Amino acid sequence: MFEADDIRSWRGHDVVDPAGHKIGTLESIYVDTVTDQPFFATVTVGMPTRRRLVFVPLPGATVGPGYLKVAHGRDVVKKAPAIDTDGELPAADEPSVFAHYDLQYESGAGSERRLARR
Repeated sequence: MFEADDIRSWRGHDVVDPAGHKIGTLESIYVDTVTDQPFFATVTVGMPTRRRLVFVPLPGATVGPGYLKVAHGRDVVKKAPAIDTDGELPAADEPSVFAHYDLQYESGAGSERRLARR
């Protein structure tokens, strides 16, 4: 897995699926509040007048020259829960992000948010 400081430097780089198809551009990283490790990335997708940020898990992702390759196909990622480009993920929507990728969701320590933007 990547260190949070390292992966932040990839902001603005292409995000591609396992077949190398471009999904979008890396916008930000969300860390797991329990482990403080990068767990999701948001990717800018859509037409220039209708951009949105979709969530994609980072486990299984690899980096290459100028790109981040995620473990999920482009079609799956583009159908993931999304927020506006200037939006914030509401705590109540966190479980749907995990469910989209069949990942188990548990709230963070002390019943707080599970994801935090870095």
